[in-house]
Amino acid sequence: MVTEHEAMGRAVALAARGLGTTSPNPVVGCLLLGPDGDVVGEGFHAYAGGPHAEIVALAQAGKRARGGTAVVTLEPCNHTGRTGPCAQALIAAGITRVVIAVDDPTPVAAGGAATLRGAGVEVVTGVRRAEAEAGNVAWLTAVRRGRPYVTWKYAATLDGRSAAADGTSMWITSEPARADVHRLRSTVDAILAGVGTVLADDPQLTVRDLRDGSLAIKQPLRVVVDSLGRTPQKARVRDAAAGTWIATAAAVGAGPDGRVDLSALLTALYARGVRAALLEGGPTLAGAFLAAGLVDRVVGYVAPKLLGDGRAALAGAGVTTIAEALDLDLTDLERIGPDLRLTAIVRPKPSDHPARHPYSE
Repeated sequence: MVTEHEAMGRAVALAARGLGTTSPNPVVGCLLLGPDGDVVGEGFHAYAGGPHAEIVALAQAGKRARGGTAVVTLEPCNHTGRTGPCAQALIAAGITRVVIAVDDPTPVAAGGAATLRGAGVEVVTGVRRAEAEAGNVAWLTAVRRGRPYVTWKYAATLDGRSAAADGTSMWITSEPARADVHRLRSTVDAILAGVGTVLADDPQLTVRDLRDGSLAIKQPLRVVVDSLGRTPQKARVRDAAAGTWIATAAAVGAGPDGRVDLSALLTALYARGVRAALLEGGPTLAGAFLAAGLVDRVVGYVAPKLLGDGRAALAGAGVTTIAEALDLDLTDLERIGPDLRLTAIVRPKPSDHPARHPYSE
């Protein structure tokens, strides 16, 4: 017999399997418990357009679902899109109790709990809500704000340098850390870099296996913030390994200085189905995003090295005095090979707002 609390923990773990492949849909996990409390089915949403977590679990359970309990990380949908409404499927299967972690914030899909209650199904909400919110934070944040959840990833020495005085930067961090970056890339819908990084380093910005160089099946959209369209035709980001958008000021919209408007860029990416974006490459672009209040999370890979000089990992973040420092809430600290990986949430300031902010390359 499995308790509903335990079942929700398993559902949250199942949902995580869909990270990077479900957008613009959320990640969702579901466990079905029979009348005796035993697990009779489980599932997760694997890809956009595919069956939802509840449908996968119901197919596995079959008739054993009747009279049972559905434990699901997100409120069952109440609309017909590429798939039918999960609330109705649970009712038709004879589910008598539904335990939900998080209410659906989208108007088009919300209402499943009310539909279930209207059919006589007992509904409980808020079970392990914080864990389910954390596991689905990118999608939830995106749909609530109308822009992608942005993670700034950087690699630096212990004294905060991303390159030596002569410009060399390969490799500051270890192979295990670089492999972890590819795992991080696999969980997002888009990777952003500035044209300066493209011109200096010619990165491919793909998800790869460092052991054999093979590309992942699903690749994030590559986005080059390039106000004047200077990305060379032969740049690696233009190859066939993944989709690419060269985001120019003419295409996206410009700020007062004629450079790419970063808020408009994120709005355009959201319209393209991007719910989670990884900001890579270049202290100037990172500083512009941070100054505009457009970074939600920071993942830093810190190598046990000292340079004493060279390019800083961050520049131009709009901070001129210690009182204006951007505060972070450290949520995780882990050793990756010889390096440290720090994960932190950017603490919003009262002045943070979705105002337009130009990017100066």
